[in-house]
Amino acid sequence: MKFPEKITAVKLRRAGFSYSKIFKEVKVSKSTLSHWLRDIELTPKQKEKLLKSREKSRYAGAKAQQLKRIKSTEEIITASKKEFYSLIKNPLFLVGLCLYWAEGDKHKQEKVKFTNSDEKMISLMMKWFREICNVPEEKFRIALHIHNLYTTKNIKRYWSEITEVSERQFQKIYIKRTTLRHRRNVLYNGTCAIVVNNKTLFRRIYGWKLGLLGYFSISPRSSTDRTRDF
Repeated sequence: MKFPEKITAVKLRRAGFSYSKIFKEVKVSKSTLSHWLRDIELTPKQKEKLLKSREKSRYAGAKAQQLKRIKSTEEIITASKKEFYSLIKNPLFLVGLCLYWAEGDKHKQEKVKFTNSDEKMISLMMKWFREICNVPEEKFRIALHIHNLYTTKNIKRYWSEITEVSERQFQKIYIKRTTLRHRRNVLYNGTCAIVVNNKTLFRRIYGWKLGLLGYFSISPRSSTDRTRDF
């Protein structure tokens, strides 16, 4: 048994030190340290001090992560604002960007999502996501919403052919109850949502939007409104 190490560990624990700090001074395994110190009871004051120290450490860690995310977001947005001017001559880029601005998701979690019931618009946006945003095929998810009056067995197949996305990448269909007894639009096939869980792409699209605003000399409200605006 390592008696000198044990004596040091016991002294430190009785002085109110945390296990993590004792580990830095005493080079033994966690199980050994736990065995040595299991019967040592800290005073209420020592427990309170350790608790405050842990809370402070967690706060510092969370703050560091937040600052890292903010810096990364700013870098992506700044780069995509510049990228806008190299893409502006591409009609598909501009049309898709404007459509996404109008119909795209403004979710605070920065999820890329475009929803519409027009099959031609969905086809156009799939082309935009593939050719402009370079979204890999396996990253696409399709979500369908439809009134129960309009449900059919082949609704997934219908939208799979439109989007050219495998039915395996479709989420569970959301069926909304309706009081209607007869179909009012025989051509209605529900709404289709193109979903891409990619925060980097969400920020790139926002940067493109800022580039578009700058091109027409329109100032955004403020940088703090990003996730709410787009």
